[in-house]
Order: sequence, then C-alpha cells, then structure tokens
Amino acid sequence: MNKASFKEAFLFAQRSWQTIRRYRRQHVVDMDLSKCFDKLDHTLIIKSIKRRVRDGSVLSLITQFLQSGVMVDGHWQQTETGSPQGGVISPLIANIYLDAFDEEMKQRGHRIVRYADDILILCCSRTAAENAKAQATHILEGKLKLSVNTEKTHITHSDDGVKFLGVEIGTKHTRIQPKKLTAFKAKLKQMTKRNGGMPLQSVINALNPLLRGFSYYFKIANASRAFKQIASWLRRRLRSIQLKLWKKASRLHRWLRQHGYKGRFAHINMTSWCSARSPLASYAMPNSWFDELGLMNLENVATGYVFSHYAK
Repeated sequence: MNKASFKEAFLFAQRSWQTIRRYRRQHVVDMDLSKCFDKLDHTLIIKSIKRRVRDGSVLSLITQFLQSGVMVDGHWQQTETGSPQGGVISPLIANIYLDAFDEEMKQRGHRIVRYADDILILCCSRTAAENAKAQATHILEGKLKLSVNTEKTHITHSDDGVKFLGVEIGTKHTRIQPKKLTAFKAKLKQMTKRNGGMPLQSVINALNPLLRGFSYYFKIANASRAFKQIASWLRRRLRSIQLKLWKKASRLHRWLRQHGYKGRFAHINMTSWCSARSPLASYAMPNSWFDELGLMNLENVATGYVFSHYAK
C-alpha cells in the first residue's frame, strides 16, 4: 500500500468509528463481495468512466487494459469481464465502478463507508440494517452485476466489534485485530534474528520505517498497551543481538565499567535469549540508550488519534 492509499485507509477506518459513536449507528452491515475485481462488467466500467473522462485516447487505453487478457498455465486467455488484480489502475477502476453504488445508497438515506470493495453500512436499528442489506444486495447484484458473498456478509453490532481495515471497532474502543499484531511481530522477528550479523545501528535503521508506518496507521486504535508490549519485546530482541555481537561476557563487563558501573559482575551466556532480560543487559543497554540510537519508540505514540475535522 502506497503512502496515499495508506492515509486514505486511515481516514476511512476513522470515519467508520466516528459514525458509530457520534451518530449511534451501531448496527452494521458488513458486505463481502465475491471476486469483485474478476466480475466488473466492461461496458459498465467504460460507461462510468465516460461520465468523468471525455478524452477518446484515454478511454481507448483503458479498454485495451481491460481486454489485455491473462496468462493461465502458460497460455493467453481473453478477458471479457473483470479488471486484472494487481494492475496499476485496477483499484481506481473498482472505485469508479462502485461509485454508482455509493450514490444510490446515499440517495436512499443510508450512511456507508467503503474502501475499495470493503463495505460497511451503518444503521440505527437491526430492522434498518436488514433493509439496507437487502437494498445493497439488489444494487450490487442487479445493477452492477457483482456477487455478494452471502456466507460472509452479515449484520453485527458495535458491542461485538466491527472488523474493518485491520482494526476492530467497538462501541467505546477501537482495537488492532489480533492477526495484524501477529503478522507485525512476525516481520519484526524476521528482521531481528540474532544470527543476522548486522551491526545494531543498521538493524535499527531498517526497523524504523516499518515501526513508523505501523504506528501511523494503528494509532487510530486504543493501542497504547499493545504498543508498549511490542516496544518492550523489541528492545529485548535488540539487546539479544548486541550481546551476541559482543560475543564475550568480558566485553559486556568492559562496556559497563566504561559507563560508570562498579563492583563484580556475574558471568552470563551471551547467546541465551534469557540473558537479554538480565539486569546486566538492562544496565548496559537501558531504554534511553535505544532512544539515543534513534530507535522509533512506540510507547511515545499517542493512540486513539482523532483528526480535528472529524472530532467537531
């Protein structure tokens, strides 16, 4: 996801929980489309784009893109419907295509939040949600020739949590989805292997863009506890890397003495994961030391973030 898409997703996720809490639209229809990109009707795509674009060369280029075909088992296959997933303009085409759905639902008085083919319809009652679901299905399947996944499309209440764009939106709190936390920690773990052999500063420099991106997006959630746990766990992994780089306990002891610690130091196993949590490791590499090295500290990120124009 590029920077612009990243910010757009952030705004849509925030708009959804603002609507749930500010307007008390707590009954939510979570619409799921089956193979949306594969079922976009070419005629309807061009018709939708013609409302905004008059340049014949642009329309011709888009038509060629849609009809460029795909490779299946090494053989070219013509595409009569759909937009190639992964294509540079496919998300834009899908958004233009579904704009008709947005407008018709708004004309019928429904509040919706949609990011690409992820659709939420926010209602004040269960009955209204049932009605909105039926109307949305009629528009999507009847007029736009798409398929609604009836198994995954469901009505939920914000008390039970509404999953949308990586967060779980509740009536009072917004949380990061557990699978997103798990995937993020897996990336950090991959980048902080003790046998990587890279200098600690290089590891930190590589980590910072990932930490900044994750924290920028998920600060929308009430995630201070999760951020604190990840920050503590990550520092322990970095201490473990540095211990292994020092190799010998005598080098750790020398480092401690150079930084003013006195007395007799116990011998520790420099390659043990447990040693990274020892008092000696914490004395040698306090939290402030990582700040000096420039490590992005998730504990300093303000969470539950609200843009001023949505908070009014």
